[in-house]
Amino acid sequence: MSVEAQDHSPPVNWPEDVFRVLKEHDVKHIVYVPDAGHSTAIRLAEADNEIQSVVLTTEEEGIGYLAGAWLGGERGALLMQSSGVGNCINTLALQSCARFPLLMVVTMRGDWAEFNAWQNPMGQATEKALNLMGVLTWRADDPKGVAPLLHGAATMAFNGDSACALLLGQRLIGEKKWVK
Repeated sequence: MSVEAQDHSPPVNWPEDVFRVLKEHDVKHIVYVPDAGHSTAIRLAEADNEIQSVVLTTEEEGIGYLAGAWLGGERGALLMQSSGVGNCINTLALQSCARFPLLMVVTMRGDWAEFNAWQNPMGQATEKALNLMGVLTWRADDPKGVAPLLHGAATMAFNGDSACALLLGQRLIGEKKWVK
């Protein structure tokens, strides 16, 4: 007779894990361009009186904002979609020269099961482009990996004045469907 091990751990809620890990790392500023993949973390940040949540008009504004937060002695994180990474490439030079902690959480498009061909070029280049600009990257495709990978990225960003990004794969968010 064989006995199978059963997993009795609670289900992983990776969108809430993103917010929880940011809070555990004393993040006081969450800056973002609205994105469905980040909607839970954004909603939780907006409801939290200890966090300044700031809607950006474009992603590169977030890098300057987070540099200012750091100069003021506070930590922050930039939430964006992979298409927004292309907007940030030149502005990432600020972090490279000033060496402040920069933590980014990036939902991927142009990834698994993408229906919008316009998302593919930047989606396929996101990690390479970030790496070329000196950003350390990790990728989560499994809900169980989100919290530990984000914890590691936050630790390296905030303790090492590094630019770090966690890429959240499309499989986490689910397949997007074209709506007519």
